[in-house]
Amino acid sequence: MPQIEVNLIILLNILGSLVLGMIVGYERSYHGRAAGMRTYGLVCMASSAITVIVGFPHYWFGGLLALPTSADPTRVIQGIVTGIGFLGAGVIMKEGLNISGLTTAASIWASSAIGILCGSGFYLAAIMLTLISSAIMIWGGQLESLLPSRHALAISLFFQPDYEPQMPEIQALFTNLGFTLGEGSISIIHNADHEEWHLVIFADAKQKVTVQAVASGLQKCQFLKAYQVAFARN
Repeated sequence: MPQIEVNLIILLNILGSLVLGMIVGYERSYHGRAAGMRTYGLVCMASSAITVIVGFPHYWFGGLLALPTSADPTRVIQGIVTGIGFLGAGVIMKEGLNISGLTTAASIWASSAIGILCGSGFYLAAIMLTLISSAIMIWGGQLESLLPSRHALAISLFFQPDYEPQMPEIQALFTNLGFTLGEGSISIIHNADHEEWHLVIFADAKQKVTVQAVASGLQKCQFLKAYQVAFARN
């Protein structure tokens, strides 16, 4: 009977942490992320399962083998956090100056913490962490948009053949558009017949930035053969 009771306790912890993890992961699923409800639920559930068994060393292997009366849960938690770090790194993607997946990686880590809290018996804390994490992921972006911030744009300029661009000219171009050049962000590529400049520009904190407006300003430049504009999220 004690063996059955212990297994029921572990099962309840697993099911509860699965539900909490899926609640956190729903926001990622709603926005079409690769890591969604299933990923978060599995991470939270596995973290809870690994943590909760530390509290019942006498019942390991059916209670047939003699084990120490106590185990060190901090070593188990350390192993969980390290393993989740590798999983989080797998969802972080870098393309040019854009980095995506940081919020997903951080929330996966939070999901493992929820599972650890469940497995340790801190159920109220686990529920509160679930609600707080979900609230941050759902409404955190709206809060960021209300606060002053300097938006950054990644610009690639492809100049006409045999045209030699000058720094003051490029600075004046973006100053007229209401931007400032990022210090140390310029890289220059010289091809056989033309040059390419890759740089980052910053808008004023109160300025509303749209890619279309910047592209429209660059389209008027006769010395440009082509250009590329994108938000630089890093």
